[in-house]
Amino acid sequence: MFLGRLQSRRSRLPSCCLLRSSSDYSSINQVLQLHEKMYHAPMKIDQPVISAAVQTDLISEDQAGQRIDNYLLTRLKGAPRTLIYRILRKGEVRVNKGRIKPEYRLRAGDSIRIPPVRLPQPDEPALVGQGILNALESNILYEDKGLIVVNKPAGLAVHGGSGLDFGVIEAMRQLRPELQQLELVHRLDRDTSGCLMIAKKRSMLRHLHAELRGDGPGKGVTKCYLALVRGRWPSTVKKVHAPLLKNNLRSGERMVEVNPEGKESLTEFRVIQRFGDFATLVEARPITGRTHQIRVHARHAGHPIAGDPKYGDDDFSRIIREKGGKRLFLHAVSLSAELPEGGRLEVSAEPGTVWDRTLSRLSEE
Repeated sequence: MFLGRLQSRRSRLPSCCLLRSSSDYSSINQVLQLHEKMYHAPMKIDQPVISAAVQTDLISEDQAGQRIDNYLLTRLKGAPRTLIYRILRKGEVRVNKGRIKPEYRLRAGDSIRIPPVRLPQPDEPALVGQGILNALESNILYEDKGLIVVNKPAGLAVHGGSGLDFGVIEAMRQLRPELQQLELVHRLDRDTSGCLMIAKKRSMLRHLHAELRGDGPGKGVTKCYLALVRGRWPSTVKKVHAPLLKNNLRSGERMVEVNPEGKESLTEFRVIQRFGDFATLVEARPITGRTHQIRVHARHAGHPIAGDPKYGDDDFSRIIREKGGKRLFLHAVSLSAELPEGGRLEVSAEPGTVWDRTLSRLSEE
C-alpha cells in the first residue's frame, strides 16, 4: 500500500459523520467493461410528456449560485443532458422572461420558465446498472449530512456528456434518489482516479466552492495526487510554475499547453519512490486548479505520466501496459477541507490493485 509512504494526519471529525476506509475498487472496472454497451448506448427521449403545462420555479436563497444547466438536470431527473442543452439553446427555458446561457448562475428570486419536457417512463430500465451502483456504494470514503466523498475509479467520467449517458453524479443520483440536491463539488478527469467530493446540499456546495477559491472562512481545500512519471525526477525540482492555456481542436478535443498567454499555474512535486532511471513515483499538489494541470506540468518538466494518451510518452506507456498497468497513473490520493460546522475533514484513498501490482513489478527489476 503506497499510502503508507505518505505522511498523513488525522483530525477530529463531527460525530454525525460516517467514515469508511477505502476498499479496493478494481472490481468496478470489470463492471464498467461488462456494461460497455450500456455505457455508450443512447438514451431514449421519445416518451410521453411528463407535464403538458409550462412550469414556473422561484429560486430560493438555498438554491442560488448554481448553474442553470445543473439546476435543470436535478429538477428534471432522468432528462438526458442533450435535451437540457437543447431547450436552453432554443430559448425554451427563460429566467426572468429572458434567454440565458447554460453557464448562467441563478440568483435568489429568479423566476424560471420550464417548458413541457419528455422524460423516460418510470418503468424504463435504469440508466446505470446495479453492478456499478454497488461498486460506487462500496467506494464511499466519507459521508455526513451534507457531503459524500467517493473513491472514483479510473475510466468512469464524473458526469455524462460527449457521448456518455452517465457518470458518477448520475449514478449517485440514481443510488440516492431521496437526495434532491446532489452536485459535484469539483471534477476529476475521466481517466484519473481518487477522492471526489459530492455535495448533498446547496449550502455545502457554496461553502466548499468558497474554500476552493481561497476566499472561504477556513484554510481552503488541499488536494494531493500520486503520479507515476517517466525517468528520474530530480529531488531539486520541487515546483513547476508555468502558465496554462486551453485550446479546443477541430475535433472538439480539449488540449492544454504551456503558454505565456495562459493562466498562472503552480504545482508542487515531491519524490516518493524511484524505479532506477526508468520511472519515479511522485506526489503532486496543485496550488492552482487548471484543466489537466498536473499532466501538462509533468510533461513540461520532461517527465510525462504513464498511460496519458494526450500528454504522455507512447513508448513509456507501452512498457507500463506490458507490466499490467492499463490505466492513467494519476490518482487523487487525499484531500482535506474545512467543514462548515467546524473541524477539518481529511480523507485518503488507495489507488487499487492494478496500481499496486504494476509498481511491485517495477520494484522487482
